[in-house]
Amino acid sequence: MRISNIKTHVVQVGIRDFLLVKIETDSGLYGWGESGFSSREKSVEQMVQHFARFLIGQDPMNIGRIWQECYRSHYFEGGRVTTAAISAIDIALYDIKGKALGVPVYQLLGGKQRNYVKAFATVPNCSSEEETLRNAKKLKDMGWDCIRFVGEGVDHAMQHGINEWEPRKSIAQTVPLLIKARELLGHEILIGLEYHHRLSVAEAASLCQKLPSGTIDFLEEAIRDETPEAYESLRTLTNIPFAIGEEFSSKWQFLPYLERGIFQYNRLDICNVGGFTEAMKIAGWSEAHYVDLLMHNPLGPICTAASVHLAAAIPNFSHVESNISPLGDTVFEYKYPDLFPIQPKLKGTHYEIPEIPGLGVDVNEEMLQDYSVADWEAPHTTREDGSVQNW
Repeated sequence: MRISNIKTHVVQVGIRDFLLVKIETDSGLYGWGESGFSSREKSVEQMVQHFARFLIGQDPMNIGRIWQECYRSHYFEGGRVTTAAISAIDIALYDIKGKALGVPVYQLLGGKQRNYVKAFATVPNCSSEEETLRNAKKLKDMGWDCIRFVGEGVDHAMQHGINEWEPRKSIAQTVPLLIKARELLGHEILIGLEYHHRLSVAEAASLCQKLPSGTIDFLEEAIRDETPEAYESLRTLTNIPFAIGEEFSSKWQFLPYLERGIFQYNRLDICNVGGFTEAMKIAGWSEAHYVDLLMHNPLGPICTAASVHLAAAIPNFSHVESNISPLGDTVFEYKYPDLFPIQPKLKGTHYEIPEIPGLGVDVNEEMLQDYSVADWEAPHTTREDGSVQNW
């Protein structure tokens, strides 16, 4: 069996763009993968097409070797474009291998460690504190045991087109909301707070110090991740567990965070970090440091399927992000049953583990022609003075 063709599809689905990669073989088997480098999909597409020049004709079963050749075949190793392209290719190759051997992908990773994969739900920014708390209570009543809030105003650019955002104003509104949320939800619920790496060390410390002990169970992506020393500094200023890693694009980026004990939850994104090949290594390192995976999953059903198989096969797993809002919020809605006729199912508050060979996901390739050519740009957020802020 040899790789005969590699196709890329960059399409706008809902509010996001998807980069889907299909690898075909001369045996008739094919596999689907997905890249996670949001709003830069066309750059990743070019990298995938470059890799295709030397991947066509190769044995798709040699996944580890293909990973190394893609990563090390040019002088300047690494980078998010490279690893996002490798992620999509790697996931598609695992899909092919599972189909060729007649087993679901989790069997290629060591077999099932659990019978289902728990998910967490996100409470989007609402028009009022009261509405946000009502939605949080709805999630609890629906059985969700891990509920994530978003810092006030962080999602407004995506939901309402409001691109201006001030950290201190957000902190002033978020703190009382979280205190009330803990009182409302009780202590059996795992409560998280996402800040999209928009705060400085001082601002994040101020947020944490305003919260009574036990208000939240994890703080996600509070500051930018390029400098581990900055997170180490923040670590000395609060005892709230950190959830970090959705921006990391290699095992080397995870290494200092694990070795120095900086974070307690790993937000690994399988569509950015290098696919299953890298994710299994990082999961193993995380296990050795008693860090559980709280997986990033903001994309489509292929990303979800890959995340579910990984979560099924590792011992140190907490939750995977649900990319389908149980509250019906369209910002996170990616069901698209016609475009993805086979996909993982969210059953209540958890994902069922696919049992069919491969990933357990398929794409109606003909329907892709009906979707807009992708040209989505992430919001360019600014502060009141006009200075640039992270999205």
